[in-house]
Amino acid sequence: MNNNVKLHILSSLEKLYHNDKIPNDEFSSFSMLRNEKKSFQIVVESNKTFNGNFIIETGLEYSVYSVEYIKSDFPMAEESDDYYRFSDDGYYPDLLIPVNGTISIQKGKNIFWIEVISTKKHIGNNDVKITVNDESNYSITKNISVEVINCDLDFKDFIYTNWFHTDCLASYYNIDVFSDEYWRITKNFLQTAAEYGMNCVLTPLFTPPLDTEIGKERPTVQLVDVTVSNGKYSFNFDKLDYWIKMSRECGIKYFEMSHFFTQWGANYSPKIMATVDGEYKRIFGWDTKATSKEYTTFLKVFSVELKKYLEKNNLKDYTLIHVSDEPNLSMLFSYSKASKLMHKLFDGYRIVDALSNPLFYTLKIVTSPIPSNDHIENFLGKCKDLWTYYCSAQNKKYVSNRFFCNDLLRTRVIGYQMYKFDIKGFLHWGYNFYYTQLSKSLIDPFEVSDAGGKFPSGDSYVVYPSKDGTPYHSIRLKVFYDALQDMAALNALEKLTNKHTCLDIIEQNVRYPLTFTDYPHSNEWMITTREKINYTIKENLK
Repeated sequence: MNNNVKLHILSSLEKLYHNDKIPNDEFSSFSMLRNEKKSFQIVVESNKTFNGNFIIETGLEYSVYSVEYIKSDFPMAEESDDYYRFSDDGYYPDLLIPVNGTISIQKGKNIFWIEVISTKKHIGNNDVKITVNDESNYSITKNISVEVINCDLDFKDFIYTNWFHTDCLASYYNIDVFSDEYWRITKNFLQTAAEYGMNCVLTPLFTPPLDTEIGKERPTVQLVDVTVSNGKYSFNFDKLDYWIKMSRECGIKYFEMSHFFTQWGANYSPKIMATVDGEYKRIFGWDTKATSKEYTTFLKVFSVELKKYLEKNNLKDYTLIHVSDEPNLSMLFSYSKASKLMHKLFDGYRIVDALSNPLFYTLKIVTSPIPSNDHIENFLGKCKDLWTYYCSAQNKKYVSNRFFCNDLLRTRVIGYQMYKFDIKGFLHWGYNFYYTQLSKSLIDPFEVSDAGGKFPSGDSYVVYPSKDGTPYHSIRLKVFYDALQDMAALNALEKLTNKHTCLDIIEQNVRYPLTFTDYPHSNEWMITTREKINYTIKENLK
């Protein structure tokens, strides 16, 4: 077997396309803190096809995944920067399928993703021994050394939300919204989101008015039951209760209430269903102007009852309120009217929206803007508790993103950037968006990775729906969590030393000070820097 099979260990930042050569430099050791997840890759290079066994011997907890390739017909928009790498055949490594026991090794490169999890009992040096056996019981073995440092990651009060689309789950699995199966699958997907850093969930008080074609509807996922009797509104929050309890069981701390006005300008109300004098029907939607007397009256009544509910359940400090998503300057007037109303109705609450023109903040139309990472320099040092986000439009200036054709370093570097600039939260719109653009039709995310050729692959989801109602992970899910862990490790080091020490480490041997657009495009820099952070933590432990 040794003549036919070779075994290589690579870091989690390597991304091998089908025609790539395997790097010569082996990844032989790394360190981690005691409540951390860290990954590396195993490449089995074979000149034959065979069934074998994959054996890992270590005291650490671990999971093994097969790295699978996903097709991209639209990897990147033409007008983008030059820091992308495209696959010759259009396939990109992304999907992670859990592996247990017997494996099928194909001729050529076979890539496996290994994730190890540390706890207090693993402090010190830990060996990981990886063995691949063929049918003849011949084997090949490699070892990697893992040091667990006696310190915990510190995520502080950072808030991370990746918009959770339960209507996509209902559509993909062909299940009824609010059925037992709906709740089971929703909890499975939410549990994984929380395990990889998401501590805030988009909560559909009403069906979120996001990425919806004008005049059309997304499936109803409204958590608040509305009743209209003799012209008077009443509300039932039982489904919302269930949602919050389930979310907290998964590890969610914050609740981001769905937008009260339509996306891109706040011109209309979201779709709102109600039982009106015994008949269940839509009472607001695209035919309801945002400024209408009827909708304004509804919001005034509803806001009073929602605030009573939130404050009774001690949720006020854990609630985020949205007006409308991504308004631009041409929408200043309509957005400002809606925003003024929401600030009045939800005085004392945290009201946040993704928008990137600083005029909205300068004119005090919004108190907590969330600018994209390619426009954030206009907000740095001016806004308290600043967040950032990115989406399909952030494809220039070398800013971080999570596209298939990104180097993984480009996905991970945002952790250092958010630490340096004291960013308090991160938002993304697509944890599991399985529709085409404007939610016109359902896609199969295993076959269509670009929302029907509209969003660059990697933008609209980071998990895949498996047959049993649990999510398959993606490489991008893991690597973005690495970014959050990098930030949390710097927080831990700052507690032991000071921010100046932390910045010295991450800006050591770089040409210019680290910004959201300027950073070394080097895996070695990323890995070495994190090891320096860990080593300095170890040095400063009492």
